[in-house]
Amino acid sequence: MTGYLYTSSIAGMGSLSRITPATLDVLEVLLDDKAEHYGLAIAKQAGLATGSTFPILARLERIGWATSYWEETDAASRGPRRRFYRLTPDGMARARALVVERRGKVFPGLRPLPGGAQ
Repeated sequence: MTGYLYTSSIAGMGSLSRITPATLDVLEVLLDDKAEHYGLAIAKQAGLATGSTFPILARLERIGWATSYWEETDAASRGPRRRFYRLTPDGMARARALVVERRGKVFPGLRPLPGGAQ
């Protein structure tokens, strides 16, 4: 079994110490700001197991790159509530830079970030 450990050269990213291919996969899903993303859907879109996805999401929240909220449901709703995730403005900028740096992927359809950041 081969493991990967990546570090980033992007300034100010010291708090994201492990950048694995799975982390990049989750960031790519979250960079699609045209949809709301809940945990299980993120795992499916990224092609990852939930046991890999949820620790990545927790780490992104802990370092301030992402936020989450529980969906509001009424008593008649079926199924468990879903937890939705989105990148913060700073997280969006850092994720874009990281995905471009590591995968050469550009996201031209994204709306501009506050303050004109790319």
